[in-house]
Amino acid sequence: MSETQTPRLAQKYREEIRGALKEQFGLSSIMAVPRLEKIVVNIGLGEAVQNPKLIDQAVNDMTRICGQKPLVQKARKAIANFKLREGMPIGMSTTLRQRRMYEFLDRLIAVALPRVRDFRGLNERGFDGHGNYSLGLSEQIIFPEIDIDNVEKVLGLSVTLVTSAPNDEQGQALLRALGLPLRTAEAN
Repeated sequence: MSETQTPRLAQKYREEIRGALKEQFGLSSIMAVPRLEKIVVNIGLGEAVQNPKLIDQAVNDMTRICGQKPLVQKARKAIANFKLREGMPIGMSTTLRQRRMYEFLDRLIAVALPRVRDFRGLNERGFDGHGNYSLGLSEQIIFPEIDIDNVEKVLGLSVTLVTSAPNDEQGQALLRALGLPLRTAEAN
């Protein structure tokens, strides 16, 4: 995709979704309509204590998936039972905004989630009460950017979609309109 071209989901939000949500919730201003603000992707690597090479693999995988290098999180305090010392790398996270956020969400919805075995939709209970949605993926290999042959260890990751919605109802309406495949409560 060229740098000047707007991501497909961003364009869909501006042209279709924003007006429909404004009408649906009876909002007075277009600025009051819920929007996707950022996507935070995390990988926890407790096993990196025994295998430090795991950090390098995870950084490479996350860079490929997200399109930007993650921030490596270090242990804040030592825990002897886990053989963990203060300052050891134990995870990583990255925050996606604007263009990268919409491109990641588009790939997640259109490519990665359909590759999950026995996928019947995402659980509706992942909302936090403020319109934000979190989901966990058990394998990074569902993303086409990852070469399965070079994967040393299958890693899980968590994805949090942060919206400007004041409640779960508006957040859910926004994410459904963007195409996130949420199961209804009856199907859970």
